[in-house]
Amino acid sequence: MNILITGANRGLGYHLAKVGLERGHFIFASVRASTPQAIQQLEQLKNDFPQNIEIIELDVSCEESVKRAAQIVAENEQHLDSIINNAGILLERDKQIEELNIDEVTRSLDINTIGPIRVIKHFLALLEKGKKQSIINISSEAGSLTNAYSGDFPYGLSKAALNMLSEKLHVALKDKDIHVYSIHPGWMKTDMGGNKAPTEPSDTAKGIFEIIERKLEIQSQYVFIDYKGQPMTI
Repeated sequence: MNILITGANRGLGYHLAKVGLERGHFIFASVRASTPQAIQQLEQLKNDFPQNIEIIELDVSCEESVKRAAQIVAENEQHLDSIINNAGILLERDKQIEELNIDEVTRSLDINTIGPIRVIKHFLALLEKGKKQSIINISSEAGSLTNAYSGDFPYGLSKAALNMLSEKLHVALKDKDIHVYSIHPGWMKTDMGGNKAPTEPSDTAKGIFEIIERKLEIQSQYVFIDYKGQPMTI
């Protein structure tokens, strides 16, 4: 499979790239800035899997950047089989609404929700040429309406909107057999999740690939699920 991963240089994105390569897939590992420091871990993967990875610059907050990245992928491959919208940010933690920096709220929505829209807009044509295609939007339990909690206003709002985007894409693309899921990755040991998190990002990545490879039978009324394929509370 040819798979595009946004935000692939660290955290879950890096582990998704690593697991995908270990499973024999070709990975387009996208990063916001392709500086030596930013892509250090990916360069090691490139050394280990030189024929199966291409590192590309892609800033999900800039449509021109996304468009250029899509052109690069199109020049190298005729199709994609999966898009993993992983790039995301967590800002304004633990702030009450009267304390929020509205610019940071806007930035959160721009990257976490509108970013995947930009990616899908410019890469969908390549995805439609693939096989057993999927769009995986990395969401969060923070996007659940039923289990809403105080705090993390920008993040929760952006992930709830991302879940709606996934539902609408599911309806729009189901006749083409393109699977769409919003996936809660669990509380992971990453820069965002911290060291106390109980879940290893490599385990989450393996579960997501079981879904991409259609090895799990998903039985859920909605497309909001966890990395094990179990339904999440909307």
